[in-house]
Amino acid sequence: MGAEAAWIERFQRHLATERRLSPHTVSAYRRELTAFARWCTRSAVADWTRIDGAQVRSFAARSHAGGLKPRSVQRRLSALRTFFAFLLREGLVRHNPALDIRAPKAGRRLPHALDVDQMARLLAMPATGALGQRDLAMMELLYSSGLRLAELVGLNIADLDLTDRTVRVLGKGSKTRIMPVGRQAVSALQGWLRQRAPLAAAGESAVFITQRGQRIGARAVQLVVARRARAQGLPMGVHPHLFRHSFATHLLESSRDLRAVQELLGHASISTTQVYTHLDFQHLARIYESSHPRARRRG
Repeated sequence: MGAEAAWIERFQRHLATERRLSPHTVSAYRRELTAFARWCTRSAVADWTRIDGAQVRSFAARSHAGGLKPRSVQRRLSALRTFFAFLLREGLVRHNPALDIRAPKAGRRLPHALDVDQMARLLAMPATGALGQRDLAMMELLYSSGLRLAELVGLNIADLDLTDRTVRVLGKGSKTRIMPVGRQAVSALQGWLRQRAPLAAAGESAVFITQRGQRIGARAVQLVVARRARAQGLPMGVHPHLFRHSFATHLLESSRDLRAVQELLGHASISTTQVYTHLDFQHLARIYESSHPRARRRG
């Protein structure tokens, strides 16, 4: 593969001088092409001009089978497409064999969730002072009703009906839904509303406000949640959307009613909600591994 190595060098110069790519990017291209060259050597492929689509597909499949993640395979194929486009321009090949080859689909990233004990520990925080009561009410409501962060900060006093234990939420696509509010969230909200009255600026309608009496922003809520989680000794980074994931996961573990969880989350499609079935399966798999006599590992 000596001649082919020379073409890799020429391609690198093309990337650096004509396309003015960064040294880091040029190095990444070289790494992917070197891996392909090694594969060609093991597969007894004589030169670049004899590469076809089936061989590129085989290389991609072998990369994936060897432990490379789908996104990494995509990057590897992208490097090959760019390289063969260069060889095509230089007249060395007549077609680009990597052009129509696609990497395996990347697995859907599963949302993280706090378990029930971790959530209980987080919500056991002391609510000292007006802002402490506000912080507790925000977190109780996030977990009780599975609100998005934007929905939480957008809430107005008129949206709350604590007698009926419901909250009216304006979700994505300006769709309104009525959500139940749990007993402990109602209690925390009642405590906060008593503290809110003297703080609120004239005419301010927001449920959650800052010390200056104005509607709280999303970034401020994120900082509050992260600070409170650290204070309670939780090991991972906690953010407001984690309450929504935990809400959905815990409901599904208890009810097994995917349609109901879809409605409560305000998802337009059931496929969006189905990601939580994977989380639930992981939970069940752990129970199986630790409990079933034929699954338990010795020692």
